[in-house]
Amino acid sequence: MTTTDTRLLLLSDADNVLVARATIEAGETIVVSGTPITLPARVIMGHKLARRTIPAGTPVHKYGAPIGTATEDIAVGEHVHLHNLKSNYTATHSLDAARAGAEGQEP
Repeated sequence: MTTTDTRLLLLSDADNVLVARATIEAGETIVVSGTPITLPARVIMGHKLARRTIPAGTPVHKYGAPIGTATEDIAVGEHVHLHNLKSNYTATHSLDAARAGAEGQEP
């Protein structure tokens, strides 16, 4: 499941992000769904970039599952990372501490 550009990987058809298989520099042109896009910023290998426009408040999907929510509008080809994504990840130790606190116990 790849896009037209071999430097990008689409993990699931349900995803609204692509994964960079190599570092792609700002100003380089990539092809996303047949459309050439000039990258506004460098995307490091293994990082995500928007496959299509992702409005603020919209779930971000990778592996066919939601991994977080866009905290601002993300344009096609824009780097998707901590600066514009709120993760859905909850650390287990935080969850355990919250449960213990709710029950009046030491974590």
